[in-house]
Amino acid sequence: MKNRVSSSFASVCTALITVVVLSVSMGPAVAAEPVATPAIASAPAAVTPAPAAAAAAIADNAPAATPAAIENPYGLEALWKEGDLIARATLFILAFMSMGSWYILITKVIDHVKLGGQARDAKNTFWKAASVQAGVTSLAEGSPYRYIAETSAKASQHHEGSLLEKIDLNEWVTMSIHRAVDKVQSRLQDGLAFLGTVGSTAPFVGLFGTVWGIYGALTKIGIAGQASIDKVAGPVGEALIMTAFGLAVAVPAVLGYNFLVRRNKSAMEDVRAFGADLHLVLISGAMSHSHAAQNLNATKNG
Repeated sequence: MKNRVSSSFASVCTALITVVVLSVSMGPAVAAEPVATPAIASAPAAVTPAPAAAAAAIADNAPAATPAAIENPYGLEALWKEGDLIARATLFILAFMSMGSWYILITKVIDHVKLGGQARDAKNTFWKAASVQAGVTSLAEGSPYRYIAETSAKASQHHEGSLLEKIDLNEWVTMSIHRAVDKVQSRLQDGLAFLGTVGSTAPFVGLFGTVWGIYGALTKIGIAGQASIDKVAGPVGEALIMTAFGLAVAVPAVLGYNFLVRRNKSAMEDVRAFGADLHLVLISGAMSHSHAAQNLNATKNG
């Protein structure tokens, strides 16, 4: 019985040893197969960079190509040279509008700066003078405040004539000051009508130039019988420049017009306040002189 157990145990051990030996001997062979595959697959990768490297080397040694200067054959210069009389006249009108608008804007801004300084001088020097005549001489020549003061002072001193004697002195001085103030306001508003006209008509002038340019371009294309992109894009692009030019002229004119209107309103408030104060000073002085004269005459008669 013991011999049978020992013989069976020996056969089992022999079978296990045989399986272990076979697994060990077959393991490296199976594992070696997937390792060899990447080596074969990587072979082309080692060969392919050769053309790229060669191309890079050639590109490095080749001289750098200089970009050619491209000129725009469809700009304003081409439009002026190739355009007809109407197109050139439209461009000239827009250029005149633009120069006139900028001239008015610059001169009016300078005038407002001067007017602000004259207003400060009137507040600081005129009201501190001993008399109206002394205050008039303290103001600068050409100042609207001096013009109003001189006009009102003359009106209070010279109330002559058979017809003018029927007008009350207070009303006469008031009317003279109002006339002087209105004249100053009229001078401040010079040029605003031109700015308003340019701001409202310049886009339509540019649009007219665009329509005329497109009409001429289509006529030329119809005569040539070719409707390719180079034949259409150039003339149409030249025509559209007119609209852009019209807007470029109109926008500064409109903005300048609104700016000057606000500045004129602020300046005229100071001018009217000066005129109202001057009216009170003149009337009170005239009344005091008249009362003094009446008292003097009463004293002499008595």
